[in-house]
Amino acid sequence: MNYKNVLKILSLIGITVSALFLFDVLIGIIYQEAYGKFLLYDGVFFLINLGVWLWLRKHELDLKIKESILVVNLLWVLLGVAGAIPLFLYTNVSLASSFFEAISGFTTTGATVYSDIEALPHLILFHRSLMHWLGGLGVIVLGVGLLSVINPTGSLSLFKAESTGISLEKLTPKIKDTALRLWIVYALLTLVDMLLLKFFGMSWFDALNHAFSTVSTGGFSTKNDSLGSFGNDGIIWTTTIFMMLAGINFLAHLKLYFRDVSGYKTEEVRWYFIIFLLLSLALSLVHVDISGDSFYDALKHSSFTIASVMTTTGFATIDYGSWSHLAIAIIFLGLLMGGNAGSTAGGIKIIRHVIIFKTLSAELKRILHPNMIISVFIDGLKQKERILSSTFGFFTLFMITVAIVTVYIYARGYDAMTAVSGAFAIVGNIGPGFSMVGPADNFSFFSDFDKIFLSVAMIIGRLECYTVFVLLSSSFWKKF
Repeated sequence: MNYKNVLKILSLIGITVSALFLFDVLIGIIYQEAYGKFLLYDGVFFLINLGVWLWLRKHELDLKIKESILVVNLLWVLLGVAGAIPLFLYTNVSLASSFFEAISGFTTTGATVYSDIEALPHLILFHRSLMHWLGGLGVIVLGVGLLSVINPTGSLSLFKAESTGISLEKLTPKIKDTALRLWIVYALLTLVDMLLLKFFGMSWFDALNHAFSTVSTGGFSTKNDSLGSFGNDGIIWTTTIFMMLAGINFLAHLKLYFRDVSGYKTEEVRWYFIIFLLLSLALSLVHVDISGDSFYDALKHSSFTIASVMTTTGFATIDYGSWSHLAIAIIFLGLLMGGNAGSTAGGIKIIRHVIIFKTLSAELKRILHPNMIISVFIDGLKQKERILSSTFGFFTLFMITVAIVTVYIYARGYDAMTAVSGAFAIVGNIGPGFSMVGPADNFSFFSDFDKIFLSVAMIIGRLECYTVFVLLSSSFWKKF
């Protein structure tokens, strides 16, 4: 393990993040807020990272997969600390609460410790949304664009360590080109979403913040009642559409950049929309029955809610936690789905559900026909045993992590629904759950130690378990 490689990469990303934090200062200047403390802190953060970079400037990077994994894990701790300090300086919360909020921001979980969000300064509101936006596509992808200039092989291994999904598909000859074009698509989606939100009545500031949170599937809002504060059908439908777009594999959007629509014709995308439509329709019918609203209003709120939980965004238009038990059960099913692999969404991911279902179906057939050779196909391609075992391994690790968090929350004295839904919401990077962590509530009631524990769980979920749990293996710290 060459720790100089690790430090040099972390310092480079630290310099990049400190430069991007200047946009927070710009917001403070625009709204004539006290930005001096933020600017001083950002300057110190920049100088520390610059000092490390200068110290190691002559060190040649040779990044291996082991160092890549360690970098990715340490990066989230660095980001949590970097994002937390401004929150601690400008708001009346503890360091642990600030760290929780920052990790929630960068992992795009959207769980918050703030009860009165509208009382926060504009620069802090923007800071929260900016953390979402940077974490959405992955800070590592941004880093890849820089690191590839230094070491193309190393940056590819770093991209693999961060990228979600089953495999990484290179669409351009150089990985830095893929990373750059992903950011271009990401930025274009954000821009279009922002302009539409502005057109339907949001202020420029609210439109920018909500576009950041939507495309990153983060869920931080500038309002206490989330999207329910606006009460505008155009805003609700626009956000529903862009949450669904953000939940699709971004490589499909990138293929569209090359005028190739094949990325939208995969089994995963097809099942993604089938599940969305079925759950939205079922929830609409239940909502009409219990509320007496028109079918249109029920469909509007139900589609928004299912899109929000499926894509792990966490926005809300109304408090769905107060709906019937059947409605909550339907929403919980959406919460278990997740978006597409390779999207900004968290959760288990639709493709893994498809693989698990097809594998179990194949096993049942083998019981009836022991001599039959049965394979699992996705999009017409036979899946290797390594893919199948990796998928089941992830699902097992995910559920073990959820179980540990559930037991922890329940042991702390909270009710079962808070414990179970809170664990899925945290590990799946969803944000709100039910009961005490419902869409109308927040996570401020947890102790400081609880918040640190939950922050670690958010990181495990964001890195999809393997990248974190491999650190617990003794073989990781030995020579590969």
